Amino acid sequence: MIPDQFSRLVMMFGEEGVMRLRGARVAVFGIGGVGGYVTEALARSGIGTLDITDSDTVAESNLNRQIIALHSTVGQYKVDVMAERIQDICPDTAVNVHRCFFLPETADEFDFTQYDYIVDAIDTVTGKLSIIEKAKAAGVPVISAMGAGNKLDPTALRVADISKTSVCPLARVMRYELRKRGIKDVKVVYSEEQPRESSGGRSEHGKAIPASNAFVPSAMGLIIAGEIIKDIAL
Repeated sequence: MIPDQFSRLVMMFGEEGVMRLRGARVAVFGIGGVGGYVTEALARSGIGTLDITDSDTVAESNLNRQIIALHSTVGQYKVDVMAERIQDICPDTAVNVHRCFFLPETADEFDFTQYDYIVDAIDTVTGKLSIIEKAKAAGVPVISAMGAGNKLDPTALRVADISKTSVCPLARVMRYELRKRGIKDVKVVYSEEQPRESSGGRSEHGKAIPASNAFVPSAMGLIIAGEIIKDIAL
């Protein structure tokens, strides 16, 4: 029996398509400005099991762009806030929470063969490469978010194979590193907008802090979720 909350999805995908969504298990790595919107859209679209991974807590600086960031959630683990939100949207959705910063060193904690789709919405190149490598080894579809920081135009977002990307500095690095590893056919969402100069400082790890807003990361997240839903349901 399909819950009435998915009746509009049935009109779009039919009962068989919605049942495929209800039977799917999707892993989202990174529950930030992009990954939070991915996860919420997947929950509202009927994905039956969601695995969410992030080690961060909600910070006041997240309030301008992250769907889980409220004054009432500052200081809480992002995955815990997201899990509670998913359960409020669809109590029947199974949520597996991992308070973990995904890196090659922690990759073996995850069995990628149990997923039907994988979302890379993390920031570090080494982590992104490891997610893609493990997804490819497991034969599981993966979609990767490229740079959303220092961008102002959500209409410049594109879906493409990594080999067809341009402009985005992160995509350029990922193209090079994936080519070195002999990895092909990676679906990504990237922006063709030239990144703007940021007046921000640097993190404790020496990484430049990008400027961001409420509309580019969210649009990227919704595009990613849309690709997954179409790939599973149709």
